[in-house]
Amino acid sequence: MTTKMKPHNVKQSDLTAEWHVIDARDKTLGRLSSEIATLLMGKHKPTYTPHLASGDFVVVVNADKFRVTGNKLTNKKYYRHSGYHGGLTEETLGDVLAKNPTMALKKAVKGMLPKNTLGRHMLGRLKLYVGEDHPHEAQINATEGVKIGKGANAARAKAKTKTNTSASATEAPAATPVAEAPAPASETGTGTGTGDDLSALTVAQLKEMAEQRGVELTAKARKADIIEALESGKTD
Repeated sequence: MTTKMKPHNVKQSDLTAEWHVIDARDKTLGRLSSEIATLLMGKHKPTYTPHLASGDFVVVVNADKFRVTGNKLTNKKYYRHSGYHGGLTEETLGDVLAKNPTMALKKAVKGMLPKNTLGRHMLGRLKLYVGEDHPHEAQINATEGVKIGKGANAARAKAKTKTNTSASATEAPAATPVAEAPAPASETGTGTGTGDDLSALTVAQLKEMAEQRGVELTAKARKADIIEALESGKTD
């Protein structure tokens, strides 16, 4: 049995236009224009649809600071015709930049877009400005807010994981078990202990051993005195 999957049809209501800012300073005219045209058409998105305006808005600052290679400032020609006999006007790239600094970039991008109503709509989303200032900060901030909103769940999960990791790192280490003192020689059945064995015992254990053996000790007897008394077996 053959199953067919119905392809997903993207609608205009499913598309959301974002805002991009590009600095044209020291960028080649042709490569810059192709980058802008890609964003305007939306070919950088998986939802690209040829018959819909699936592209974004593009704000270009320093639109007059791009560069060209070779002798294009004098050799590249722009033509227009008035429709009358002898009405052909020819201008070089340098002349166009002197009259309107942003016109050359706009013409280059226009030539890379579809030649129909949709292409003119895409070109309307291109905003060119001479200098670094532009009046679209609000739209750009709103677009960044939408991106942050989409990734809010992932950010919260990441923050929670980081918190748990830091909490586990700050937990107190497990208490190290304290080794018990060895039992007196009388308890272990080893008989009279040597000096090394007796020195490992505490004063309380030494006094208990002396009491069992009948060795009398003074009230102010020190550990060394108790050991000496146990080894000699004498009574005070």
